[in-house]
Amino acid sequence: MSSNSFDEKTIHKLKAYVYALFDPLEDRPFYIGKGRGNRVFQHVEGAILEDKESNKYEKIRDIRARTQNNRVKHSVIRHGMSDEVAFEVESALIDLANRTGANLTNEVTGHNSIENGMMSTDDIVRKYNAQPLDELLHSVAIININKKYKLVRDEALQVNTKYSGKDLIYESVKQAWVIGKRRETVDYVLAEYKGIIVEVYEVIETNNHGQLEKWYSVPGYKNRWGFHGKKAIDQVRSYYINKSISHHKKRGAANPVRYSL
Repeated sequence: MSSNSFDEKTIHKLKAYVYALFDPLEDRPFYIGKGRGNRVFQHVEGAILEDKESNKYEKIRDIRARTQNNRVKHSVIRHGMSDEVAFEVESALIDLANRTGANLTNEVTGHNSIENGMMSTDDIVRKYNAQPLDELLHSVAIININKKYKLVRDEALQVNTKYSGKDLIYESVKQAWVIGKRRETVDYVLAEYKGIIVEVYEVIETNNHGQLEKWYSVPGYKNRWGFHGKKAIDQVRSYYINKSISHHKKRGAANPVRYSL
């Protein structure tokens, strides 16, 4: 019986399964997936036979290039499932692995990770109790921080990070955005996370080498901007905070910045 494939009897019993790939020198997986048949073994085959470049293939090739401990470890975590259940198990494991520093090479998040993915208890309460926001009373920019907040939050968990003691929502929303001249009309920035307004910042003028500016060109980026801000006064903040704009969002919309509902 080959160590890089399952026999037909085993495949029949496996049904849909969730698996992980490990570097033999590490305790954490570098890839988590869902599959049927011999899917768990096909990543190594792809790294050998294909010219495609990816973080996953690079990791596999690095392992294989060693003189020792050069075989990727394959583990089946759960099996005997329907595809629907396997997708949910895969998604939950990806969320947990990413949250605990596994540094996965998966290019996409798991199934339903945006709608039902890992959240803090505060996020859960906020999600299911949020009142809809149906009118903007001020000149605002609504900025989605789903991706940026995760990066900032994960880095903030490290020792001696630049984010120690800082407002992580502000650090996530303040820069660096592709945003046109309309930015100069914006009085408030609404930080939106997973469809909920999680904070409100007043855009303020700051003296930069003798010039007052609200927005600044972010060093190291071309045509990307950041703003100087502080938390809005309670009267403004209380109108927007913890309100939902999920009912206004278009699925698949790519631009994280918007000016209207």
